[in-house]
Amino acid sequence: MSDADTAAGVWRIERSRLVGAAAKLLRDLDEAEDCAQDALISAIESWPRDGQPTNPAAWLMTATRNKALDRLRRRAMLAREHEHLAADDEAAGAHVVPDFVDHLDAARDQAEIGDEQLRLIFIACHPVLPRDAQVALTLRLLGGLETAEIARAFLQPEATVAQRIVRAKKALHGQAFELPTAAERAQRLSAVLAVVYLIFNEGHSAGSGASLLRPALCDEALRLARQLQHLLPEDSEVHGLAALLEIQASRLPARLDAEGRPVLLPDQDRLRWDRLLIRRGLVALARALSSGDPGPYTLQAGIAACHARAARAEDTDWQAIVAGYDRLLALNPSPVIALNRAVAVSFASGPVAALPLLDALAAEPQLRRYPYLAGARADVLERLGRVGEARDAYLLAAELTANDVQRDMLLARAKRLAS
Repeated sequence: MSDADTAAGVWRIERSRLVGAAAKLLRDLDEAEDCAQDALISAIESWPRDGQPTNPAAWLMTATRNKALDRLRRRAMLAREHEHLAADDEAAGAHVVPDFVDHLDAARDQAEIGDEQLRLIFIACHPVLPRDAQVALTLRLLGGLETAEIARAFLQPEATVAQRIVRAKKALHGQAFELPTAAERAQRLSAVLAVVYLIFNEGHSAGSGASLLRPALCDEALRLARQLQHLLPEDSEVHGLAALLEIQASRLPARLDAEGRPVLLPDQDRLRWDRLLIRRGLVALARALSSGDPGPYTLQAGIAACHARAARAEDTDWQAIVAGYDRLLALNPSPVIALNRAVAVSFASGPVAALPLLDALAAEPQLRRYPYLAGARADVLERLGRVGEARDAYLLAAELTANDVQRDMLLARAKRLAS
């Protein structure tokens, strides 16, 4: 791997931390993203010439902060008459805004680096923004997701999501990029949980690209969920989300076969599931359930736990899973949840009971181009012996998906039925 490739790879991993550090200095997300990008360009130019640094991530962080400080100096040169610059002769002479001088301390930088992403999530979930903008912006900044990927997560047009992100950045211009107070954190928490959940989902089943999984996103979402548990230990839904992600992550080693093809849940080798993550998830679920009525993440964790507790696929308590989806739908009506419930019904009561539910969902505007609905119908039709219709449904699902691995699997199923 070349030095430039290494720089790009490290930058992708560290991107959200770099943006968070620059945003805290500049209070402008567009400028912060520019600084992180400029740091990558500097690395690509200098590493092949000077050699890779001992700590590439720290090098990029230093470069990003230096880029941000350069911008602050330029601002200061253009606005020396401002009161906050005139108040400190030494800072004015150095052309550095006094409020940001403490960020130059290297030891403090190292102490804060682990908190940058959590801080950035709470900032992007600022109450001046509507909920959909909070989630979209944070997915862009922290998840590293492209606008098209976020649009798929929202089941909305890409142009709509792009405009939402631009407006959110403008609305946050000049806001204090600090971890909010306890009261403010509580106000923003539901949006923060939604962001972490969607980051994990994109890692668990990538909406596009050549890989089904994006493990780095799953790891990042897990890390953030665990940080939230430490930050807010009394919140039941924080523990519910952590439980859900721990249990879902436990299956990642079994989701692909040796050739990298998807393995559906009933066919997975459960000996490959990570028992430590399952135990962590069940402990977090117990904490969530001990704090009153369960919220949506706790209910989803309970559904995931039904799978985790089954030693074999045929041992799965599908009736309990349907009941869990019933409670979830009552609390949070959603066509996607209704789709998941219909799939559970197909295993609890058979495909005959599930097909009318799936056909009814085809009228939902959000699901008209949703590949998982077409895929679920294809599976139910195949189990009913309606081979021609199943093949057409698999082909439709393959047409709708933007993930190469999913498309290949769906096309293979359609081809098998055709022969």
